[in-house]
Amino acid sequence: MENLLSLAFDNLSSYDGPKIRKGLRQVEGLLANICLSRSAGGGDRDHHRRSSSLASHEEVCDEDDKENGGAGANAVRGAPSPSPPPSPAPPKTLAELADDPAFCEFFKLQEGFEWNVALRLVNTLDRLLARGADGSNDLLILSALDLVQGVMLLHPPSKALFSREMYMNLLLDLLEPDFCPAIQSATVVTLVTALVGAPRNTRTFEALDGLLTVTSLFRSRATSRDVKLKLVEFLYFYLMPEQPAAPGASARRRGSLPALLLHQRSPSRLSRAFPFGALGNLSSAAAAAAARPGSASGAVVAETRSQEEKQALLGRHLRSVQELVEDLRQNAPFGGVVG
Repeated sequence: MENLLSLAFDNLSSYDGPKIRKGLRQVEGLLANICLSRSAGGGDRDHHRRSSSLASHEEVCDEDDKENGGAGANAVRGAPSPSPPPSPAPPKTLAELADDPAFCEFFKLQEGFEWNVALRLVNTLDRLLARGADGSNDLLILSALDLVQGVMLLHPPSKALFSREMYMNLLLDLLEPDFCPAIQSATVVTLVTALVGAPRNTRTFEALDGLLTVTSLFRSRATSRDVKLKLVEFLYFYLMPEQPAAPGASARRRGSLPALLLHQRSPSRLSRAFPFGALGNLSSAAAAAAARPGSASGAVVAETRSQEEKQALLGRHLRSVQELVEDLRQNAPFGGVVG
């Protein structure tokens, strides 16, 4: 798996669009192999064979794209039209993931700085933003956002990257009017994924005037209806009551538990399904990412705010906050609690 990630990271670190696209497809293929069920007769050997051939398959497809005017591997010279693709494999259940060796290996690798996929993806997003807005670049940004969401769901401790101002600013920059509605909508979903169960990230979002960014986009007449619907959903999510971290981790265990996991408001279902006890120790770089911006202490403490406090913050930028809160109390979306 390290070889696959190394190839993908080499492409993601490029400034060349086709190479970045290749790297994103390699990461997507790796995550698909982890998340999707294998055929009944394939077995583990078939799974690892598909994984090991993923990088070379992507290279062949890209070469065909160049040689055949973008037709790709489906238009090899003189080749007949391919048969319809098979139906996609169903996703694995959490129990299946917990017993999957590939997922266990992937999760372990994500605990360190060198192989953390989320970190490479947000750095790729940073370079893509510097290139400006155009059609091909927008597609790369959308693909990178989708993968960031997926990695945070597979490895919740990676959310701690967004407790750092530089990475949270990337998401806020993508909510600027310069970007197309598809990117804005995908960014809102990514932002929710980064904030849920991560009070420290929420505090960073607030400190960077994230509420002003969101409400300004919502009030703008140029904002599309679909984006406004996503923003309303985000505001409902933001106003949900926060829960402090579960007190199950005693002081005796805190030294062995990864810092990125301790600051979550409640353990994710994926973390509970994962068979490891302490999930391993993070590298010093990953642990530093969990520290609050500007804080000299590396201690991990769940910093939550009450619904009334968040209502007051949002009320500085939006008039109808009380109506949103009343609707929340009546309907209790998201199960009534964020965490």
